[in-house]
Amino acid sequence: MGENIVRKGLDGVVVAESGMSYIDGEKGILIYRGHLIEDLAEKSNFEEVLYLLWNERLPKKSELKEFKEILKDKRELPEGILRAIEELTIQGETPMAALRTAVSMISAYDNDEEVVGDIDLIFKRGMNITAKIPTIIAAFDQFRRGEKDIKPRRDLDHAANFLYMLTGETPDEVLSKTLDIALILHCDHGLNASTFAARVTVSTLADIYSAITSAIGCLSGPLHGGANQKVMKMLLEIEDEKIKPEVWVKNELNGGRKIPGFGHRVYKIKDPRADILGEMSESMGISKGDLKWHEYSRIIEKYVEEKKGLAANVDFYSASAYYQMGIASDLYTPIFAMSRIGGWVGHIIEQYSENRLIRPRANYVGMMESTYTPIDKR
Repeated sequence: MGENIVRKGLDGVVVAESGMSYIDGEKGILIYRGHLIEDLAEKSNFEEVLYLLWNERLPKKSELKEFKEILKDKRELPEGILRAIEELTIQGETPMAALRTAVSMISAYDNDEEVVGDIDLIFKRGMNITAKIPTIIAAFDQFRRGEKDIKPRRDLDHAANFLYMLTGETPDEVLSKTLDIALILHCDHGLNASTFAARVTVSTLADIYSAITSAIGCLSGPLHGGANQKVMKMLLEIEDEKIKPEVWVKNELNGGRKIPGFGHRVYKIKDPRADILGEMSESMGISKGDLKWHEYSRIIEKYVEEKKGLAANVDFYSASAYYQMGIASDLYTPIFAMSRIGGWVGHIIEQYSENRLIRPRANYVGMMESTYTPIDKR
């Protein structure tokens, strides 16, 4: 037995062909459908990137306008889902678990007839889920704070509307642009764990609601999501303890503990997304008149790189950027889902288009030819 090579975690195993994103971990390159992530972050917006990922090309002006209008039309939540979210806050549920439950509930309000593999229907449902995820996250945060439900606004784009629903205030351009860029940067990243979970689910011909629920559940695990929340916890501890960042990190490393926000399964050098978010974090600090969090981060990044040879990843600078927006740290991973839905839907469309059931094998390493003992003689 065991004649097949086992690659734990599927390291190096190619299981699909995809036109969504290209990653060169040695050179620190990330491309969405032929476009460098740096160009998209500078020149595009989240809705346009969604269109690009789902349609394999950038939209014309009229197409993007129509696309945005459809998303705006689908933002509001049915009353039943709002009541469920409120009950989940009363029961002390986590934001990610609440998001998983609420997304699954959306299917109960879908009156379209199920047609397996209908790409147009997948597009329609993908837009519906994408539009509602920000409202779910914001509603959860409002309910747990005892705030009145704030309805979505049609005059605001995806990122700005989310910030408005969180705070009740119209965000300024720096806030809106920073979140918009963060959403673009987190949108897709090859066959990461949650994306693979979504593709495995739909390979059985399950519907998109099941696939996205699977992906959210996968993202909730601390080995996939949650790193930026840990980064912010680190920064706050440094501030509370009034200790120099490099001393705090040295103590952690000497104690054999990992520093969150460093290293990556794919990138061997600095994550290109970290460079972009580092600049945005600095811009946020300048606009707020307080560069403390950015300076802490730069010191930590330099120390870890020099002492451990590890480069910062996308989570490292997104933490301080979100914190300066006034976003609660336990919402960071739900915001990751709010962005990664773009990649999930795109991969679901690819999987349905040329589907084959994903069914790997395992090498059996158990006992052979055991003798059955009757229960009264054990």
